Amino acid sequence: MAVCVATLLARSSPGHRPQNSYSRIDLEYANQSIAHAMAKGQRAYYRQLEDQNEICLIRTAGELDTHWRRWQQNHSKRPPIGVILSMEGADPIVDPDQVDQWWDEGLRAVGPVHYGKSHYAAGTGATGPLTEKGLKLLRCFERVGMILDVTHFCDESFFLAMDYFGGAVLASHHNCRRLVPGDRQLSDEQIKLLIERDAIIGAAFDAWMLYPDWVHGKTSPTVVGIDAAADHIDYICQLAGSCRHCAIGTDLDGGFGNNQTPHDLRTITDIQKLSTILADRGYSNADIDAIFHGNWLRFFENALPS
Repeated sequence: MAVCVATLLARSSPGHRPQNSYSRIDLEYANQSIAHAMAKGQRAYYRQLEDQNEICLIRTAGELDTHWRRWQQNHSKRPPIGVILSMEGADPIVDPDQVDQWWDEGLRAVGPVHYGKSHYAAGTGATGPLTEKGLKLLRCFERVGMILDVTHFCDESFFLAMDYFGGAVLASHHNCRRLVPGDRQLSDEQIKLLIERDAIIGAAFDAWMLYPDWVHGKTSPTVVGIDAAADHIDYICQLAGSCRHCAIGTDLDGGFGNNQTPHDLRTITDIQKLSTILADRGYSNADIDAIFHGNWLRFFENALPS
């Protein structure tokens, strides 16, 4: 892989704030200061990998183009993996005024919320709008050119963000609610709105997001295969009338094992099986290349600063 999106994961529980009386359903940090410190530590790790020439942090469209050309031209010795830095859950940004600082650190895409409610929005398993602090965060994102990742927004926060934010948007790891019901998935209305904004929707390969009525801890991954991910990709292509908005998001970031992946996905290389599945469904080589890498490449070439 020439380019990947590396995600800073440090989300806090605002349960210490009296006005937020709800239970978290995900592992989080006790407050934003701790989330900030943990994300800074992860950023320091990426900096060390840069120093060791293991990765190349990509901040601009020009850097992306240069890196892509290096990978295409250098077949004997592959360059380091290109990384576009994102953040899932914006609590490490303690105050929206810190957006410039994170931008200078190389951060280029942010999803304001994960599960439950954050200081900025309501996410999966919760309901509610963006907070005032969340609206200010989006204003700061738009000012600097930060990409907004709508993944994990609850419906109310999603539609408010799409109305309020005028910059580039993506859905890094999402599937279709019509095929697998649940608030973690995108409705047809949301998909169409993302298509109108020329966004990219990265298909998630979590087994529970691919199989209706999945019961955590009970349903076996044997019930679902990689072809189910192709169903979601094809569904979006049919809504869009082309494959322009589909890509691979996976969500397979090491947070769980094969207990939560399709039965025929044992290692990350098994994702290549998707190309055969799509080809058997009539997708051309150009379409498959677009879904595997071309759409992401085009999106970031347009969304990153020059």
